[in-house]
Amino acid sequence: MVEWQHRTHKHKTINNKQIAMNAKAWLEAARLRTLPLSVSGILVGSFYAFSQGYINWGILALALVTTLGLQVLSNFANDYGDGVKGTDNEHRIGPQRAIQKGAITIPAMKKGIIITSVLTLIAAVFLIYVSFGSENFGYSVFFFLLGLAAVAAAIKYTVGSNAYGYRGLGDVFVFIFFGLVSVIGCYFLFSKQLDFLVVLPAISVGLLSVAVLNLNNMRDVASDTMSGKNTIVVKMGAKAAKTYHYIVIITALALTLAFAVLNHFRPVQYLFLIAYVPFIIHLKTVAKNTVPRDLDPELKKVALGTFFLSVLLCVAMQL
Repeated sequence: MVEWQHRTHKHKTINNKQIAMNAKAWLEAARLRTLPLSVSGILVGSFYAFSQGYINWGILALALVTTLGLQVLSNFANDYGDGVKGTDNEHRIGPQRAIQKGAITIPAMKKGIIITSVLTLIAAVFLIYVSFGSENFGYSVFFFLLGLAAVAAAIKYTVGSNAYGYRGLGDVFVFIFFGLVSVIGCYFLFSKQLDFLVVLPAISVGLLSVAVLNLNNMRDVASDTMSGKNTIVVKMGAKAAKTYHYIVIITALALTLAFAVLNHFRPVQYLFLIAYVPFIIHLKTVAKNTVPRDLDPELKKVALGTFFLSVLLCVAMQL
């Protein structure tokens, strides 16, 4: 009896360890450090709507859940796509992904992608209903189709024979979905109207998101070239990619400032300029860089810098 209890206890301990290890693997595959960047556009679009009196915390909450779902889905899909294609190999500089190191099997990751897609679409449906209700059927259909497009874009970046990330189109899709769709789309969910000025921060957030991807591609240019992943950096070369990087970030910061000026911000509202300092330091670091591997820490700095700028801009709009 005692021996049987001992074996049972030992078996439960092993199962608990396996569950913990499995949960850790999925959390790592979700790449939680990428999540703040993904919600930056949602915050800016929402708080711009708030500043005009369109306040609905339910829309904000569901928009955040939907966006986080899309980001996790994208991370799972990238892990799967690059893992299957062999792009994630010993030459890749960034942290090892789940499939690459065998923490999650290919079939399991495929199931994870399907489950995350379904849950994200369910969140999107609730978001659309809370925003438009039973009226505005045309808007509901449009945003549902937009949700389907976002899910497809998250998956097709690296998955499939025609993955657009392997044809140098990643920057375009990141700009569209992380910038234009995120900020303008979210603002429309609240206000049910378009506003020219919201286009400016939408472009800014989109460009800063592109900057993060560009850094990633600059870091991995050697392994991407060997794997046939023809990113913009692979196509234009490292030197031109640096110039492209400067233009993207400087334009984003300039448009954010233009947004403030055109909205007649008072002096106290320009507190968001504090967030420019990390970007200026970052550009100096990139200018001096000669070793792609050393760009890895800069990804986190630009991603968190974008989130920091977005939060300060949201605060400024409420002052």
